[in-house]
Amino acid sequence: MIASGGGAINPSQPKDQRPHLRTPVPGPVSQALRAREDAHMAPGIQGYAVMAGIVVEEARGSAVKDADGNTLLDFIGGIAVNALGHSHPRFVTTIQRQVAQASVGSFTSRARVDLVERLAEQPPAPGVHRLQLYSGGAEAVESALRLAKSYTGKYEFVSFWGGFHGKTMGALSLMGSRFKDKLGPMVPGSHQVPYADCYRCPLKLEYPSCGIACADLARQYVKVATAGEIAAFIIEPMQGTAGNVIPPREFLPAVKSIAEESGALFIADEMITGLGRTGRRWGVEHSGVRPDIVTIGKAFGGGFPLSGVLTTDEISQAKPWSVPSGSSSSYGGNPLAAAAGAEALRIIDDEHLVENARLVGEAMLRQLRGFVERYPFVGFVDGAGLFLRVELVRDKKTKEPLPRAVTERIFGECVRRGLLTMAYSASFRIQPAMTIDEATACNGLDILADVFDTVLREKWWM
Repeated sequence: MIASGGGAINPSQPKDQRPHLRTPVPGPVSQALRAREDAHMAPGIQGYAVMAGIVVEEARGSAVKDADGNTLLDFIGGIAVNALGHSHPRFVTTIQRQVAQASVGSFTSRARVDLVERLAEQPPAPGVHRLQLYSGGAEAVESALRLAKSYTGKYEFVSFWGGFHGKTMGALSLMGSRFKDKLGPMVPGSHQVPYADCYRCPLKLEYPSCGIACADLARQYVKVATAGEIAAFIIEPMQGTAGNVIPPREFLPAVKSIAEESGALFIADEMITGLGRTGRRWGVEHSGVRPDIVTIGKAFGGGFPLSGVLTTDEISQAKPWSVPSGSSSSYGGNPLAAAAGAEALRIIDDEHLVENARLVGEAMLRQLRGFVERYPFVGFVDGAGLFLRVELVRDKKTKEPLPRAVTERIFGECVRRGLLTMAYSASFRIQPAMTIDEATACNGLDILADVFDTVLREKWWM
């Protein structure tokens, strides 16, 4: 495949990868190692890892080999962290070289100079180039909240139903789901308003005749339910944890206008959507909104723990955020992380991974759209690049989600056939590595179709 701008798309990772199963999954070696780990590991790790039961031995591209010698295709991608594919050879070489030179500390390094310059070449919006670095997504979000408070002198925040920004206390207070049940009290001044999920409209209306009524509700909420001290609105350009929800194009501009009316900043949480996953470099590009602050992560480090906050010259000067050590992190911007981030950006550009995400995503979406007609329990599919949504329902008219017992069974059947997916949720996300090729993607979707044929034949959804 050739990129329109010249040069091959994704030349470095394997193509047409397929599962290869030597034992039942999970096999005996994986089960034995898991039992040893379970004797000491605290509960609460990623659900898909617990349910799959495998022990990873090695991985390349979009395939994972377990301790029993089974090879499985990976449609989870570390929940969008694994943008470059497993063990990308250029990334591996860069990490090896840098760790042998210098790896810790906050001093300037050549790698960090390279990183900040490369990121500034293609910012989320003109002027949004000032970068502060961290090691995890929630850490960056917390910093963005502190920055908004520092700049505006205000203390309230507005987030959205279905939103996910992390599990630390400030970010948790802005979560738009029941995840935070029994974890209160939440941080005062935290508000949530509806997100424009048109398949499951919170106002039970139809797009486009609704006129983006959810935004009108948000505007009214701000007027009557806040103390008029909103520092920022924080929003995912497309919601990831909620199920890869893509709002209509008018929604983010409407939210931006409400923020401006409120004297508040606009924070775009681009942890998942940033750096190419949606088929454009930044999620905000789909709507044309100019953010004041952007949080980034996942693809940013190419698999290495790296996150960041981007903002403007003016906003970055706000105190106390800007005083020495006012926005720093012990791990943020160390030479190893900086080298990982700079190499990830180089690979994304050199191997045309934004274009690859768009093209392969379009091919996958075409195949998935056929599932809606083929299966009575597939209610809706949508996507932008390799940010794909599948809604599994008991009834297409009522849109009642498939029960967890059924979706976990679907997940298990996928694993046993050699496919790692997020099908354990009725709002089923597909987000493989941005390096995946069309043949490998189709191989994975063939397995999914085989499992869905079983669900249809045996009437699991009824």
